[in-house]
Amino acid sequence: MGFRFAATNRRPPPGRCQVEIAPMRRRHVRAVVAIEQQVFPTPWSLGLYLSELAMGPARAYIVAKVGGEVVGYAGLMLAVGEGHVTTIGVAPDWQRRGIGRRLLWSLALAAIERGAEDLTLEVRLSNAGARALYHEFGFAPAGIRKNYYAEVNEDALVMWAHGVQSAEYRARLDQIEARLRS
Repeated sequence: MGFRFAATNRRPPPGRCQVEIAPMRRRHVRAVVAIEQQVFPTPWSLGLYLSELAMGPARAYIVAKVGGEVVGYAGLMLAVGEGHVTTIGVAPDWQRRGIGRRLLWSLALAAIERGAEDLTLEVRLSNAGARALYHEFGFAPAGIRKNYYAEVNEDALVMWAHGVQSAEYRARLDQIEARLRS
């Protein structure tokens, strides 16, 4: 019964590739769920993504595409001056190519454009790669949520990036953008 996602069934070409970041649409959700099922022990459902997309301006969901195929996605929930990164996922064959960085950069810009003053997220304590990426974006540890990832019996590190409307944070994003372009 599963939906097969073509981009994850073949190795991507070596080196850099052209990545397009676009708003997530209903037509992308099956591909997003296929990636979700590969990268998370308790994946979000098709219905949950469709519900999130229907929430309007309080949500921002994007996809990363290579050659028209969805290879990653990310989401943001906005509430009272805060942007909460709800999810980021990249197809396993496309990881370690800067796609997660592009997605987070785009989410940060969306949050700033929509008036967020701060950004927050949760990450598994064991996910050193993601924690390093979030640190690059100015996220700092703020606390622990015990057994947040109950399906794998793991705590979450809560991280915050404050003052994202500031010139200093914009300079940080500009530096990240320059690395993305190089």
